[in-house]
Amino acid sequence: MYTAAFTRHLIDWQKQSGRHDLPWQNTRDAYRVWLSEIMLQQTQVTTVIPYYQRFLARFPDVAALAAAPADDVLAHWAGLGYYARARNLHRCAQAIVTVHGGKFPNSPALLAELPGIGRSTAAAIAAFAYGTRAAILDGNVKRVLCRQFAIEGFPGSAAVERQLWALAESLLPECDIEAYTQGLMDLGATCCTRSKPDCTACPVAADCRARQQQRQHELPWPKPRAAQPERSAFFLLIDDGQQLLLERRPPSGLWGGLLVPPEGDPAAVLAGLGLQAEECRNLPAIRHVFTHFKLQLTPVWCRVRPTPGVAEDSRVWIAHRALANAGVPTPFRKLFAERYGQPAADTPD
Repeated sequence: MYTAAFTRHLIDWQKQSGRHDLPWQNTRDAYRVWLSEIMLQQTQVTTVIPYYQRFLARFPDVAALAAAPADDVLAHWAGLGYYARARNLHRCAQAIVTVHGGKFPNSPALLAELPGIGRSTAAAIAAFAYGTRAAILDGNVKRVLCRQFAIEGFPGSAAVERQLWALAESLLPECDIEAYTQGLMDLGATCCTRSKPDCTACPVAADCRARQQQRQHELPWPKPRAAQPERSAFFLLIDDGQQLLLERRPPSGLWGGLLVPPEGDPAAVLAGLGLQAEECRNLPAIRHVFTHFKLQLTPVWCRVRPTPGVAEDSRVWIAHRALANAGVPTPFRKLFAERYGQPAADTPD
């Protein structure tokens, strides 16, 4: 394996041609590095940038985030998807303040013990914030290594992942860890992409075994896929003409902690709330794809007389004009924008 050449070429390429102007770069602020790394998990850079900037404006440091209400954190995350990240982000900020005195540890092992921070993310934070020599292995890096060294098997399997971690550790340079780590990220994001790898622009293409074998589109092996289950549900838009009744989901599970219209059989839901609808009608169904299943949600618009007393701890009346700023999942944010004229955020899920 051309490990020394791979590392050297990647560092040189990153310094000359890599990305250097992202909002979270050119800083040793561990808070900003951490925030960007969490947001970038399973989300593209172009999507993250505006969220990152708005989030920082509201929560400029770890103490501000730790002290904020969970509802406020979720509202600023709404639309970015994978909401467990936001809940863990809040819990992690509180742990940093209460356990670590408001300072992020410089040890990848200690960072990996915090909520929402795994081994690869911990290494990236330590490398960028403290210059710590540690290996990363996110999805992009797995793809780069599988192609460069012709690693067979699904990279998410335990055996292949152990092999990749050992390889990632062996490739670490003695210096320039920040440029090397960023170079791996840049290579996976800009050249060695999943569907259209640009081998002509790749700084390590000469020694890439997948390229030599014309197997760029075969490696890495895809995850064996089972058929995605499909679910369906009714969600009630209980509307008094000025406000919409929303309820908060439990902290864990689907849309954890976010506000959504009440779910269930329309007659049963209304009866349980002690409400009588003057008019009800189904709106066009919405199909939404999650990681592990597909959901067909049917919105049912129900007009009721103003009944502010119906709201409880888990339920709240939201004015139509305030729906755009409420912490609601993307499909409802888009639905509210269409129905009540509020601007919908451009979000990935």
